[in-house]
Amino acid sequence: MVSVEHLSVEFSARPLFTDVSFVINDRDRIALTGKNGAGKSTLLKIIANHQAPTSGVVAVPRDVSIGYLPQVMDLADERTVMEETLLAFDHIRDLQADIDRMNVEMAERTDYESEEYMALVERYTHAEEHFQLMGGLNFHAEVERTLQGLGFDRSDFDRPTRELSGGWRMRIELAKLLLRQPDVLLLDEPTNHLDIESIQWLEQYLIQRAGAVVLVSHDRAFINNVTNRTLEISCGRIWDYKVKYDEYVRLRVERREQQLRAYENQQKEIADLKEFIERFRYKPTKAVQVQERIKQLNRIVPIEVDEVDNSALHLKFPPCQRSGDFPLIVDDLRKAYGDHEVIAHVNLTIRRGEKVAFVGRNGEGKSTLVKCILGEIPFEGSLKVGHNAQIGYFAQNQAQLLDPELTVFDTIDRVARGDVRMRIRDILGAFMFGGEASDKKVKVLSGGERSRLAMIKLLLEPVNFLILDEPTNHLDMKSKDVLKEAIAAFDGTVIVVSHDRQFLDGLVQRVYSFGGGQVREHLGGIYDWLNRPTPQPLPNEVSRATGVFREATECGFGPTKGSESPIRDGEQRQGGGSSSYQAQKAAARQRKKLEKAVSEAEAQVTQLEAALHLIEDRLATPDGAADTSLYEKYTRIKQQLEAAEEEWMTASEALSES
Repeated sequence: MVSVEHLSVEFSARPLFTDVSFVINDRDRIALTGKNGAGKSTLLKIIANHQAPTSGVVAVPRDVSIGYLPQVMDLADERTVMEETLLAFDHIRDLQADIDRMNVEMAERTDYESEEYMALVERYTHAEEHFQLMGGLNFHAEVERTLQGLGFDRSDFDRPTRELSGGWRMRIELAKLLLRQPDVLLLDEPTNHLDIESIQWLEQYLIQRAGAVVLVSHDRAFINNVTNRTLEISCGRIWDYKVKYDEYVRLRVERREQQLRAYENQQKEIADLKEFIERFRYKPTKAVQVQERIKQLNRIVPIEVDEVDNSALHLKFPPCQRSGDFPLIVDDLRKAYGDHEVIAHVNLTIRRGEKVAFVGRNGEGKSTLVKCILGEIPFEGSLKVGHNAQIGYFAQNQAQLLDPELTVFDTIDRVARGDVRMRIRDILGAFMFGGEASDKKVKVLSGGERSRLAMIKLLLEPVNFLILDEPTNHLDMKSKDVLKEAIAAFDGTVIVVSHDRQFLDGLVQRVYSFGGGQVREHLGGIYDWLNRPTPQPLPNEVSRATGVFREATECGFGPTKGSESPIRDGEQRQGGGSSSYQAQKAAARQRKKLEKAVSEAEAQVTQLEAALHLIEDRLATPDGAADTSLYEKYTRIKQQLEAAEEEWMTASEALSES
């Protein structure tokens, strides 16, 4: 599909990479990897035609489209979420306008036998077929599914984008990119602003529905689940591995060992040649052999060895006083903003030395509970921080508390104690502040660099209770490993709010999931929670299922008129009373509704599949193939079938959980 040929890039006469060539094939899932500064983002920009190379070409066929999501972009803020997302379909609207224009022109003209009129009819037919194959104007259901998959609720659709944070606005840009369905997707750190459920949704989308994908990511679990090929930029060259990232890591170690053996053999050969030359340089009887050795030495092409930092950096938190046995006890905590209840009936107890994770969709109350623990906001209920608990807190805004006039080195030097002061530059290097970067002033650092610096500062402070809110957002894989090892060796208590599954794996012993205003405790690690057999659907999944049923019914393929909808908008939960009998009755009623929802969903899928087969049979006939309206019906019903299958899965999972 896309051919990169003899690509070279130089910055200030310094080569970034030289003579790079590779091909991106259809259905390739490529992880682009390499150390920071190797040129990963630059290569994506060149493929996307956002930057010109020093030499070489990127050959893209005329009918191949490329979509590019950079790490940072300028975002508009004058539209609502839905209006901004619908811009992804401007090309369909433009095509519709062309079709309408040609339709008017054909109605006004009377030269039916002329070549110009026949050419107009041919253009109109081609445009209409193309329009129907793209789904026509029936894309609103797909827009809603994509936005909800990336974490938006239906209530967010009419919100102005200026009210959203930068992370949520980046999700809109990602949604627009996916909805355009380009042939090649170029994604630069797409998971930075996504929660675990949105990341999993994006994984499934890329695996099942995307064409070719090239992505840069420091989320190891994400790239392992998505990719089937790894391109490494190293020593200014491209190394192509037809394997997933973890397998690439193993093969890379083997390749480097081979390089080292070849390098050592070459160095021995060079040393032998030089020794012979020096030994017999001035002996006339050996002049011919000396000249041959000199020519042989000049012909040797030096073997390069991949740049790998093998220094083992192990950080350890400084000693601190022992806290009480229960650093945190929360009893029936509730927090609401006006009529909006964020979390309620929260009960949890964390013992000294435990490491737990807070997970869930953004906006479900994780950071709210953290602020309650820190005493930053009022709440209802009881929350007790244990005796002698000294809290160390990391959040993105912690970076704003750094002294802008200090250098990176001085910032850490002021908190380092004992032997750690002798290793400050090693520590800074492990967190991507190596070399001259350690002498930069804080005020010139980017937001991500400041966050990394704040993390290092926290690692060196004496605390016994760590609360980390998205600590890995701006770290590369090596930095994550250093941080994870330090936290694992920490003998205090840790709460980690994170969407990085690989980082949490093996680190936490319990997971607290946030959703629907509730906080649920799950024993075990992050994958024990993710692989739970019957996950509880969150409220926005229920609302999404309701919308799918409504859309299918309106198209004539849903439950028969007069039948009760499986999930009604605005339906109230059974309340009142604490009697177990009442609770059992409510549970039984809910289960009956869920059983009915599953039954109706199965019937709906069957009806839609039958309708789809009928249209396929019609399209196989000459008359059907000439009927352009059938293409529109086929696309609409296929979309409804996908939505119905998703609804059936949601209802089945809810029934299993009940």
